[in-house]
Amino acid sequence: MVSKRRLSKSEDKESLIEDVSKARKQPLSKKTKKSHVHNEVEENDSIFLKLLKTSGVILKTGESQNQLTVDQVVFQKKLFQTLRKHPSYPKIIEEFVSGLESYIEDQDSFRRCLLSCERLQDEEASIGTSYSKSLIKLLLGIDILQPAIIKTLFEKLPEFLFENVNSDGLNMPRLIISQLKWLDRIVDGKDLTTKLMQLISIAPLYLQHDFVTSLPEILGDSQHADVGKELSDILMENTALTVPILDVLSSLRLDLKLLSQVRQLVMGKLLSVKLDDLPVIIKFILHSVTAADALEVISELREKLDLQHCILPSRFQASQSKLKNKGQQSSSGNQENNSQDCVILLFDVIKSAVRYEKIISEAWIKAIENTASVSEHKTFDLAMLLIIYSTNTQTKKYIERVLRNKIRSGCFQEQLLQSTFYIHDLVLKDICPSILSLAQCLLHSLDQSIILFGSLLYKYAFKFFDTYCQQEVVGALVTHICSGNEAEVDTALDVLRELVVLNLSAMRLNAVFVKGILDYLDNMSPQQIRKLFYILSTLAFSKQHEASSHIQDDMHLVIRKQLSSTIFKYKLIGIIGAVTMAGIMAADRSRSSNLTQGRTDLSNEQWTQVTSLLQLVHSCSEQSPPASALYYDEFANLIQGGKLAPKALECVGQTIFNDFQDAFVVDFCVFPVGDYPFPVKALYGLEEYSSHEGIVINLLPLLFSQDFAEDGDRMTSKESDQKLVSPLCLAPYFRLLRLCVEKQHNGNLEEIDGLLDCPIFLTDLDPEDRLESMSVKQHSFMCSLIFLTLNWFREVVNAFCQQTSPEMKGKVLTRLKHIVELQRILEKYLAVTPDYVPPLANFDLETLDVTPPTAAAISAKIRKQGKIGGKRKADGSKTSSPDTLPKEDSSECDPTPSNRSQLEKEFKGKEEKTSVSLQSYHAFFRELDIEVFSILHCGLVTKFILDTEMHTAATEIVQLQPPELLFLLEDLSQKLENMLTPSVARRIPFLKSKGNRNIGFSHLHQRSAQEVAHNIVQLLAPMCNHLENIHNYFQCLAAENQGVVDGPRMKVQEYHVMSSCYQRLLQIFHGLFAWSGFFQPENHNLLYSALEVLTNRLKQGEPDQSLEELLRQSFNYLQNFSHSIPSFQCALYLIRLLMVILEKSTAPAQNKEKIASLAKQFLCRVWPSGEKEKNSIPTEQLHTLLSIYLQHTNSVLKAIEEIAGIGVPELINSPKDASSSTFPTLNRHTFVIFFRVMMAELEKTVKGLQAGTAADSQQIHEEKLLYWNMAVRDFSILINLIKYGRLFVEAFLKQCMPLLDFSFRKHREDVLSLLETFQLDTRLLHHLCGHSKIHQDTKLTKHVPLLKKTLELLVCRVKAMLIFNNCREAFWLGNLKNRDLQGEEIMSQNSEESEDDTASQVSKSKATEDGEEDEVSDGEKEQDSEESDGDSD
Repeated sequence: MVSKRRLSKSEDKESLIEDVSKARKQPLSKKTKKSHVHNEVEENDSIFLKLLKTSGVILKTGESQNQLTVDQVVFQKKLFQTLRKHPSYPKIIEEFVSGLESYIEDQDSFRRCLLSCERLQDEEASIGTSYSKSLIKLLLGIDILQPAIIKTLFEKLPEFLFENVNSDGLNMPRLIISQLKWLDRIVDGKDLTTKLMQLISIAPLYLQHDFVTSLPEILGDSQHADVGKELSDILMENTALTVPILDVLSSLRLDLKLLSQVRQLVMGKLLSVKLDDLPVIIKFILHSVTAADALEVISELREKLDLQHCILPSRFQASQSKLKNKGQQSSSGNQENNSQDCVILLFDVIKSAVRYEKIISEAWIKAIENTASVSEHKTFDLAMLLIIYSTNTQTKKYIERVLRNKIRSGCFQEQLLQSTFYIHDLVLKDICPSILSLAQCLLHSLDQSIILFGSLLYKYAFKFFDTYCQQEVVGALVTHICSGNEAEVDTALDVLRELVVLNLSAMRLNAVFVKGILDYLDNMSPQQIRKLFYILSTLAFSKQHEASSHIQDDMHLVIRKQLSSTIFKYKLIGIIGAVTMAGIMAADRSRSSNLTQGRTDLSNEQWTQVTSLLQLVHSCSEQSPPASALYYDEFANLIQGGKLAPKALECVGQTIFNDFQDAFVVDFCVFPVGDYPFPVKALYGLEEYSSHEGIVINLLPLLFSQDFAEDGDRMTSKESDQKLVSPLCLAPYFRLLRLCVEKQHNGNLEEIDGLLDCPIFLTDLDPEDRLESMSVKQHSFMCSLIFLTLNWFREVVNAFCQQTSPEMKGKVLTRLKHIVELQRILEKYLAVTPDYVPPLANFDLETLDVTPPTAAAISAKIRKQGKIGGKRKADGSKTSSPDTLPKEDSSECDPTPSNRSQLEKEFKGKEEKTSVSLQSYHAFFRELDIEVFSILHCGLVTKFILDTEMHTAATEIVQLQPPELLFLLEDLSQKLENMLTPSVARRIPFLKSKGNRNIGFSHLHQRSAQEVAHNIVQLLAPMCNHLENIHNYFQCLAAENQGVVDGPRMKVQEYHVMSSCYQRLLQIFHGLFAWSGFFQPENHNLLYSALEVLTNRLKQGEPDQSLEELLRQSFNYLQNFSHSIPSFQCALYLIRLLMVILEKSTAPAQNKEKIASLAKQFLCRVWPSGEKEKNSIPTEQLHTLLSIYLQHTNSVLKAIEEIAGIGVPELINSPKDASSSTFPTLNRHTFVIFFRVMMAELEKTVKGLQAGTAADSQQIHEEKLLYWNMAVRDFSILINLIKYGRLFVEAFLKQCMPLLDFSFRKHREDVLSLLETFQLDTRLLHHLCGHSKIHQDTKLTKHVPLLKKTLELLVCRVKAMLIFNNCREAFWLGNLKNRDLQGEEIMSQNSEESEDDTASQVSKSKATEDGEEDEVSDGEKEQDSEESDGDSD
C-alpha cells in the first residue's frame, strides 16, 4: 500500500516539477513570442473566448501553452468586473461556462487549460511570481464562477478515471484534483466535500489513495469534522485505505471523541498490519493521545506492538537468501533494506513524539514501570527507555530510577539486553553517546547487579555498533579505569578483558587507548595490574601482527623501568606485569583455533623471549626476599591457571625442584652446627626416621642467619643462592613447586610427598615458664619462627588436602592440629611482644611502610622498658575481623577458647590477663586455598601404621577435632564474607586505605563470586553434618546438667569451642543464602541445589520439587536448631538465616509469625554470661533481635504492652542485679535498649495506620479507636523517650485526630477517655522540657523547640475537633506552669507566663449538634505543653 502511495506521490511530484519547469521557461525572446501567434485559437461568436481575450488570456492550439498577457490577479479582476457589469448578468455566467464546456470537450484543449499558462508580459513589469497558474485554477479563483466550474470538473473527471496515463505522462484525474488545492476561498465547501467523497467512493484504489491524501489541501477548516466522520466510515469498510486516511486524519482538526473512536479501531488492527504501514499508524495513534488517556493508550500500544516478529523474519529470509545466492543481488536483500527503512522511519516518528510531547514520554516510562511480570518485558521496552533517555533530558533521572528498579527485580536481564541490541542495532547506533552516558551512570552505583548491567551496555555497544562507537566505548572504559574508583576500575577492566576475547581484531584498532592506562599504574591494586597486563599482553602477543609491535615495545619499557626500581611498589608492578606477559607469550595454544602453520608448541624464538624475560625478573628480585616471594607467588598463579605450554612447564619444573631442595631441605643426619640462642631440634615429624635417612626443613638456621648474623656475614654466601636463603621465601617457593609438580603429574604429588611428613629444624616452642626470662629480641625471634612454621604448615595443607589416600588425609589432619597448637603458643608470645612486626606472608601489597596493628596486641603490665621492634617492615594494613561482624563476636571467634584466661594464669601469676586476637594478624598468614575445605568432608579418617616390611601393623582413627573444625570454619567464614558480602557493605570510604580488606585474599579474588558460592554449596552437606553433631552435643549437655549451662560436668573450654563452631556454621550459612547473586537467573540452579541439600537432611524428597516447597522444608530444618542454641550471638545468626530464607519465598506471611515466635523465645531465654563481662548479650545484637521480634509479630502494640506492662514492672521489683522473670534479657543494663526499640516501633506502627474518613463504616471507626487507645496506653508507659515522644504526637495529629472528628458523636466517652490519657502524657513531655532546661542537657534541649511546636498544634487541633462537633464552649485555655520530673514547680521560671504553654479543658456541658444534644464529660483537659524530648539515646 505504501509503495503505491509513494509511486503516486512521485508521479504527482514529477508533474508538478514539469509544470514548474515549463513555467520557468516562459521568459522567451520576442521572436519566440511572435512565432506562437499562428497557433492562436480562431475567434468565433463564443462569449467565453471573447471575454478571456478581453481579460488577458489567449487560448492556443497544438502543443503551445495558453498565454497570459496580463498579471494573474489583473486577469481575475478584469474578468470578474466584466461579468458583473455585463448587461445579461447573471445569465452571462451560464453562457461563459457553457462556452468553457464546449471548449474542453476536446481533450487536448482540456489538458492545456489544466496546465500552467505562459506569460507574455515583460519581466520588468511582472509583480507576481514567475510561476503562472492554469486557466482552470485562475477561473476557480473567481467566486461567481467557482461553483459552476467545480461542477463541470467533477462531471468531466469520471471520463478519465479508468483510462491509462497519457503518452506525455500526465494523469488527468490527478491533474484535475490538483486544480482544487490551495484555493484562496471555497464558496460552497459542503457541496465540494460531498462531491469529493462521492468521487473517492467510485475511484480505483490508486486514485482513492491520492484523492484522500489531497483532502487537507483542498478543504477548509469548517469541513474537517464532516470529512473526518466520512473517512472514519470508509476506514471501517476499506482497510486498504488505512494508511492514507490516518495520514489525513492526523492533519485535520477533529473532535477528540472521533479521534478516540478511530484510534480504538486502528489499535484493534495493529497486530495484523504490515511493517510498511506501521509508521503512519503509530504517528496517528500518538497524535491522538491526550493527557487523560495517555497512559492507557501507551500501555495498550506497547502490548500490541511487537516489532521483534516484524524485524526478525525479514532478517532471517535475507540471511538464508545470502547463503543460497552468494555474490548475487537478490530481492530479499532489498526486502531487508526496505524493512530496515520502515523501522528507522517508525522510530523517527516515535522519537519526534517523545521529544516534543512530555505526556507521551512520561506515559511510556510509566507504562514500562507498571509492567510487573518478567515475561511481559520486551526488547521494545528497553529500546524505548534508551531512546527517551537520549531525546528527553528532563526524564533522565526518572528513567535511571526505573532502570535500576527493573534490574534489581530481575526484569531486565542480559538476554533481553542482548536481544535489544541485536534487533534494534540500527536505531540504537544513532544514540550511542546517550547509551554510553547511561552506562557510565550505572557504573557509579553501589548495587552489583546494576554495575553488571552498565558493563553489559558497554559490551554490546562495542559488539553491535560501528568502529566510531567502538572507539567511544574503549575511551569511556579507559576513563573509568583512570578514575581511581576501585569498583569502577575493576568493572571496566573486566569489560575490556571480555572485549579482547569477543573481538580481538577490533580491539587492536583501539590498543593505543588501552596502552595509555600504563601511565596510571600507581593508583591500581595488584589484581587490577594483573588484569591490565593480561589485556595488553593479549593485544600484543596473541597473534604476530605488525601493528602490535609498538605495544610490545612500550610494555617492555614499562616493565624494565619498574623492575629496576628500588621501591617495592614499583618492583611489584614490574614483577606482576612481566609474569603476566610471559604467561601470554608462553601460553598453551594447542586448543586455539587460530593456529599458525599448525604448530601447537612454542617456537625457539618465543621460548628465548620468555626465558630472557623471566631471567630479568629473577635477577631484579633476588636481592629482595619480598620481591622474590612475590615472583614465586605470581609464577605459581600462572601455573595454576593451567594455560602454560607443556614445553615451558617442563623446562622450569626441574629447575624449581632443584633450587628448592638446595635452599630449604637438608638431610636428617646433617645436624646444624652454630652458636644458636636456642637448642635446635627436629620437630613435628610424622614418621620415625633413623639417623641416616630422611629430610628436614632447615628453618631455624636460616632465620638465625638472617636475624642474628652481622651484615657482613650475610653477604658471604654465594650470589646465586642469595635469593633463596631467606626463610620468607619458603612457603611461596613450596607453593610454586607443588603446583608445578601437580600440573606435570595430573594432581599426583608422590614426587614431593616427603615434605608432608618431614620434620622442621626448630626449638622447643612452648614457653612454659621461660617467657619472663627471655629478652625482647628472643621474643621476636620466637614469634618469627612460629609465624614461618605456621605458614609452612598452611602451604603443606594447601598442597596435600586433595590427596585421596587415607594415610595422606590423616597426615593433613595432623598438620591442622599442629597449626591450632602453634597458634595457641603464638598468642602467648604476642601477648608480651606488643610492638612485634611479623614476617610478611602475602606479598602483593601496595605499601610496606605501615606497621602492623599493634593495638590488637594489648600488653597489660608485662611490658619491658625500651623499644621492641623487628627488622622487617610490615604490609601495613590493620586487617581485623570483617567490618560487618559485631565487635562482640571476636571473643567467641578466637581460634583459642574464650576461657583462655585459665591457661594464662599458669604463667602470668598475679599479673593482669592479656587478650590477643590472631585475627588482627590475618595478613601475616599464608592464604588457605578454597580446596582445603574439602577436609570438612572428613568425619573419621583411618590412618594405617605400617611395619618394617610395609605391612599394616595397626590402625589408628584420626578425627577432625573441634579446635581444627573451628580453625577451618573461621577461615571459610572470612572468605565468604569477603567475596559474597554485597558491595554496598564493602565500599571503601573516601581517603581510606584501599587494599586493607583484601590482603590475604589474592588467590580467592582470582575466582568469581559464582565459583566461590558453588564451592560452598558443595560443602553444605558436610557442614550440615557438623551442625547436627554440635546440636546433639549441646542437647546432651543440657540433659546431663538438667539445663544448667555452667553445671559441674561442664568442660568450659570445650563448651566455648563448640559454641564458636556453632556460631561460625550459622554465619557461613547466612552469608551464603544472603548472597545477592542468587537473584541473578544464571544462579537460580545453584540456589535450588543449596536448598535441596537442606531439604534432604529432613527426608529424601522428590527430585522435582518447587522452589517454594524447598524453601519451606529448609526453613523447617533450620528452625529445629533453635532448641540447642548455646549463645545469644548464635541465636541472632539463626534468626537472620531464617529471615534470608524467608525473603526468597513468594508467600512469606505464613512463616513470619514463626520468626516472631522464635525471636520472643530467645528474648525469654536465660543466656550464660562470661567471666569478663557482667552482661553476656551485646547491646547491638539485642537491639537487632528485639527489632526483628516487633517487626514480625502480628500485633506490635500487644507485644509492646506485654513487655512494658509485664517485663518492666518485674524488673522494677527485682533486686539490683536481677532481671525480669518473663524476659530474662531485660535487666538494668539492657533496659535502655528495650525502651528505645519499643518506642521506635510504636511510632513507626501508628504512623503506618491510615487516617479515618467519614465514609468509613462504624465498625472501622470502632476498630481504629480501639487501636489508638492501645497505642496511647503503650505511649503512657514509654513516654520518657523525648525524641520519639514528639514523633508519636505528630503521628497522633495526622492519623488519629481525623478519626476523632468523625467518632466524637457516636463514641464520645471513648474519645474523651483517650484524650484524657493523652493529656497526661503530653503534660509529662512538658515536664521533660523543663527538666532539660534546668540541667542544660544539649542532647535534650535540641528537641525542645520542635516538641513545643507540635504540642501547640495538638491543642489547636483538639479545639478544631470540638468546634467541628459544635462543642466550642466546652474548650478553654489557661497557663501551664513549668515543672520538673518530680512535679515541683521550677521557681526560676515561675514569674514567666509563656503564651505557648497552655492548658485546655473540655468542660462538662451540653452541646447541640445538628439538632441533637450530646454531653461532654468533665475532667477532660488538653494542654499544649510544648515539650522537649527527654531522652537522649
